[in-house]
Formats: sequence, structure tokens, C-alpha cells
Amino acid sequence: MQAAYYDRTGPAREVLQIADLPDPVPGPGELRVRLHWSGVNPSDVKSRLDLRGRGMPFARVVPHSDGMGVVDAVGAGVPAARVGQRVWVWNAAWGRPWGTAAQHVVLPAAQAALLPEATPDEAGACLGIPALTALHGLLLGGGVAGQRVLVAGGAGAVGHVAVQMARRLGAAQVLATASTPEKAAIARAAGAEVVVDYRAPDAAAQLREASGGGVDRVLEVEIAANAALDVEVLRPGGMIALYGCAAAGFTLPFFPLILKNIAVHAYIVYELAPADRARAEATLIAWLARGELEHRIAARLPLARIAEAHEIVEQGRAIGNVVLSLP
Repeated sequence: MQAAYYDRTGPAREVLQIADLPDPVPGPGELRVRLHWSGVNPSDVKSRLDLRGRGMPFARVVPHSDGMGVVDAVGAGVPAARVGQRVWVWNAAWGRPWGTAAQHVVLPAAQAALLPEATPDEAGACLGIPALTALHGLLLGGGVAGQRVLVAGGAGAVGHVAVQMARRLGAAQVLATASTPEKAAIARAAGAEVVVDYRAPDAAAQLREASGGGVDRVLEVEIAANAALDVEVLRPGGMIALYGCAAAGFTLPFFPLILKNIAVHAYIVYELAPADRARAEATLIAWLARGELEHRIAARLPLARIAEAHEIVEQGRAIGNVVLSLP
């Protein structure tokens, strides 16, 4: 099979290679997916750059955790009826050397979920990380029904679907932040009633006024930059659902935090509890089956241009998801 891989960390154009590798064979409890699309996420870029300084986890890594394709083989214990199913996969490269930047991937059968016919193929490669990250953050603590919700980065890969999901989950109001008029327009089109430039000197005042005194929940993509703003705009008893931080650490203003009794719930989508993942998957698949979500694909590139795809994500040039087609 044709696959992209790296055997050392570093810049995309220096370390990413494409070669013919042996076709993987599914073992007991596993299945094999003939991949059509591979999703490129910020975490894939961070792993390839080794930003956490852990070194190579395996001698060779085929990157990317998200993908879409068709099951073409099953191992012992997996029903033969799964062959031919159109699926989306998650956690393919989490703790494993074999991700979705290849024509085939083998993984535990539970990590290949049915993709409803109403969902475009490319969108199937944007679900495992972006969509489930957004949905879990909105389902935490009893969900957002009746709440005023602020989505940080409402035009991003996670934020764009989060705005749509919050409305479907019964939020009383959905607000978002964005850094440019173009991104603000995207967030509004997704369903955000109010969009504020988070860099504006009066951003907190705008958000408090628009929400009638403050929001109940913030879905946060970059806590290091937005911590003070989040605490300022939250109502007493509110929550920060935290999934992103570009820096190694961050600080929160302690006394405003405790005086407002604010909860901070940090999570990573790779390590969701089984019950939480099952709930999020079921909710997401039901929406997909009804064609209720818009999937914003910023770039579609062939596998041969994987280095370029990584650079687009690394430099923040994509407003939406970046996906690779498999030959």
C-alpha cells in the first residue's frame, strides 16, 4: 500500500516521506479499512514536530488519527457483515504507529463507526477529533440546554461544528469569538447570534451585554490567551470546557474564579471514558443521518502533498478542516 510516514521528528518537508509499505492484516477483534480520506489535525502537526519533547514513540509513524473509508477485511471475532461498510475512524494513531495517512489502516473494530449516507465522504475524516471534541464539551455537566454558550474560535474546525451543535442541544443563546470579519461571517452562518473580536479592548463588555450579564459556558480552544476573558464573561456557577492550549501552561485569575464558583473541566478527546464516547457518537451519528451538520472543508489535497497540508494546519491558514485523498 502507499503510505506517508516519518521516522524522525522535524519540519514537514524534511521528515515526511511517501513509500510503498506492506498491506496490514487484521488480527482478532480488528478490521481493515480501505481509506478514501485522511484528516489532518493540529495534534498531528504537534506530534510530528515533537513539541512536547518526548521523542519518537515508535521507529516509524504513519500519522493522522481521523479518516474515512470502507471496511475491506475483518479479523477473527468480527462479523463478516462489516465488510463493505462505509465508516469513519477515530484514534487511529493514538498510541499506535499506524494512522490514516495510508491506503489501508487496521484497528479495533469499535474504532470504525458507520458513516450515514447523508454525510459526504470527506466529512467522515473530520469527525473523530473536531466533531467529538466539540460535542463532548457541550455535553459535559448535564449539557447546554437553556444555557448561554460562548464558543471561542467560532469559525475553526471545532468551533464551527460546536456552534451548530449547541443550537441543536437547546442552548438559549450561542455566542462566538472570531479574529476577522471573514471568520465572524462563518460563525454567524453556522448559527452564532453574536460574534465578537476577542482582541477588542471591550470584548468582555460586548459579550456580557449581548448575553444579558454573562454566559453559562465557554468552549475554549486557547486558554492561555483567553483565560482572563473567559472568567470575566462567565456568570457565577459557570463552566470553562477546556480542550486547547498552545502554551505549555497557563494562569487563571484565582479570586474571580472562586468568587464566581467557576468550574474548569479540561479534557482530551483521545481519552474519553467509554460511556462519554458512546453518548457522543450516538448523538453525532443521529445528526449525520439527518444531514443536520454543515462540514467546512478548507483544503482537499492528495496524499502526495501531505507536507503542504501539514504546513497549512501548522501555520493556521485553514478556516476549517484539511483532508487528504488516498490514491
